[in-house]
Amino acid sequence: MFDINTLKFDEKGLIPAIVVDTESKKVLTLAYMSKESLQISMEKEKTCFWSRSRQELWLKGETSGNYQHIVSITADCDRDALVVEVLKDGPACHTGTDSCFNEVIFEGETLPGFAYEDLMEMLEGRKAQPKEGSYTTYLFSKGLDKILKKVGEECTEVIISAKDQDKANTIYEIGDLMYHTMVLMLEMGISLDDIRKEMASRHVIDHKVKQEKMVK
Repeated sequence: MFDINTLKFDEKGLIPAIVVDTESKKVLTLAYMSKESLQISMEKEKTCFWSRSRQELWLKGETSGNYQHIVSITADCDRDALVVEVLKDGPACHTGTDSCFNEVIFEGETLPGFAYEDLMEMLEGRKAQPKEGSYTTYLFSKGLDKILKKVGEECTEVIISAKDQDKANTIYEIGDLMYHTMVLMLEMGISLDDIRKEMASRHVIDHKVKQEKMVK
């Protein structure tokens, strides 16, 4: 058991806590915890902070319903800062946005990493606001049968490339399959969270099976 007394709180008894979405790894907010709020966070498995403006404990989501369920809390090498990974019930920011960090002040030339959330957001935008000339808009306009046909075609392409042991083309075709699968998900009202929950349940089942085998 980690001793929180070994953490280095500042002169006001606070320690910065960087809250991160455990699924997307996106930084949601930077808040501060006191020793008491950290203890509450661990007991409730929900983020609890010390509000510097109101000078009181603040259980995130208590009034809004946007709770942050703690997956893990990690201290840095100096033990004077924390990273808190969470599963969130709603927006992290009081403005209603997903994250408190939205104002881009500089962008380098390095290409950003890929995130399924970003692709899904783009697809949702095409479905809600059709754009002329957009392939995604075309798929949604044709409906389920056309989308299913494309998913089937891409499955076949993956199989053919893999059978030919063409790694580069297999990667390319898997990308196409994943894109069309996500279009299908939106058409059927299936979210990324629905898939994550399904896969998480399978992981738990697999873990239990392994444990049972070890016992035998």
